[in-house]
Amino acid sequence: MKHTITIRVIVGVVVLIIVGATWLQDGRPDLALLKLFSAAVLACVAVLNIWDFWLWRIPLIQKIPGVPRSIRGTWKGTLTSFWIDPTTGAKPDPKPVYLVVRQTASRVIVKLLTNESRSSSAIASVSVVDDSCMLAYLYLNKPDMRVEHRSRIHHGSTVLDVSGKPPRSLKGRYWTDRDSKGELEFAEHRKKLADSFDEAAELFAE
Repeated sequence: MKHTITIRVIVGVVVLIIVGATWLQDGRPDLALLKLFSAAVLACVAVLNIWDFWLWRIPLIQKIPGVPRSIRGTWKGTLTSFWIDPTTGAKPDPKPVYLVVRQTASRVIVKLLTNESRSSSAIASVSVVDDSCMLAYLYLNKPDMRVEHRSRIHHGSTVLDVSGKPPRSLKGRYWTDRDSKGELEFAEHRKKLADSFDEAAELFAE
């Protein structure tokens, strides 16, 4: 929707400039150009959507500097928490997790699936800093009702380094507003997008 409004404004400004230029040059505006407004907007929207949803992901296009790195799909990895249980003095064992990345050229949505909770991104981006690609996002974690007595809803942030062209692995850290932190590492990938922990597990069992 925002893209359509932006395109309408840009096309409208261009048409008005051209009409104004013909008015100044010939003494009368060439209103025939106004008939092309809708067609021009439609063409621009179509081209933008083709780029946003498909074209940018083509391997050859991915090699062009400035094109966002495609990491879309489902990633399998491990979560290692640095939290220490005050009663035992021990850290939890690493647990299997799945990262689901829904991505277009202009938008990234991330979900982290565990056997006890689901984290959904509020803001996410794939960027290049000093020639290094990274995925960064802020998230809200919602635990299953069965574990709410020991794991409450919380917010957090994650930064993952993206390795490889095309990407082969993701690795980084997370922090939460519960004063906990840990590491995430993903080394297996499937193109299909999973909707749940069990569905993701089935993808990698095939």
